[in-house]
Amino acid sequence: MVCLGVGLQSGMLPTVGPRRLDHHVAVVVTRGRGWFSHGGRPPQAVRAPVLLWLVPGVEHHYAPDPGTGWDECFVDFTGPGVEAYADLGYVTPQCPVVPLRETAEVQHIVDGIVRAARRDGPLLHVEAAAAVHGLLVALRYARLEVTRQGEAVMEALARDALLPISVAEHAARLGMPLAELRGAVRRITGEGVKEYLLGIRLDRAKELLVRTDLPVAGVARRVGYEDASYFSRLFSRRVGVAPVRFRDQRQGR
Repeated sequence: MVCLGVGLQSGMLPTVGPRRLDHHVAVVVTRGRGWFSHGGRPPQAVRAPVLLWLVPGVEHHYAPDPGTGWDECFVDFTGPGVEAYADLGYVTPQCPVVPLRETAEVQHIVDGIVRAARRDGPLLHVEAAAAVHGLLVALRYARLEVTRQGEAVMEALARDALLPISVAEHAARLGMPLAELRGAVRRITGEGVKEYLLGIRLDRAKELLVRTDLPVAGVARRVGYEDASYFSRLFSRRVGVAPVRFRDQRQGR
């Protein structure tokens, strides 16, 4: 990994682009709002704290609100290690606008790179490259869609989807405010938390109905419902047939 540049800017900044680069840039807006266009798409509104990914060969175009400006820090980097981070989901070129929970750790790392650059010591390039690795990890943990324990929200929700707990309890288990969880799920799936959890529960219920001989009440309990009658009504309404009938159809009875 090679750090090509670093900077801190604030206030009424000029419009950037449209332009293409031959390397990656992580632009972190820490205060304010503005707009961002990527790959020739229409501009979308962005509001701090937010991460903007500029990726090689893809046109980007952005600017802060002319009335308020914004504060930003940025790091330019390149190297074969970037591909590995992209494979791990730390760099997301397919999702160039990433809402963040907070930016304190990110700003601390960028400040460290700036201080190292000003010193211009013999190990500057090594220090800066190491800091880029740290920056990518910090950005991963700072995502709004990542819990305070560093788990991806959707993966954690899917893991716990069958537990007989409320959405508020899910948020508490993830260490997130309820509104933050709802916003994260809505951004990713386009639906509410209850709808997302229900889809997972019903898929599991279908699997149990077809692959096991559990009674409907047993299936209901396995997917988080103590009330078998309520589960049956919910299943019938969403799937179109009652659980028993679904089982019979799938097993050819």
